Amino acid sequence: MNTTPPAIDYKACMDACQACIIACNTCAAACLKETDVQMMAACIAQDLECAQVCELAVASMAHQSPHVSDICRLCARICQACADECGKHSHDHCQTCAAACQQCAMSCNLMGMQSH
Repeated sequence: MNTTPPAIDYKACMDACQACIIACNTCAAACLKETDVQMMAACIAQDLECAQVCELAVASMAHQSPHVSDICRLCARICQACADECGKHSHDHCQTCAAACQQCAMSCNLMGMQSH
């Protein structure tokens, strides 16, 4: 009898995280060029933190860490917080980032529910 658990397909979640990394870094860079940068400070901070945790999530999935579920659950929470913050702003880069973060949060939530 085979007791090896089925392999988890990380590709969709990794793709969502990669898209989120790009969107967050693009948003942060664009926010720094806005007229009132101080007004965008929370957005920039969320973008940077979100991109970093998405990088950690991708790395953990790439080497099939035993902590993938925990990392993905954390990533989902941070992505949702970033989506909420970016969603407050009408700039196209913020709206694009909010959508990518929302998608990543959903994908990471699903991955976080899977056991490794």
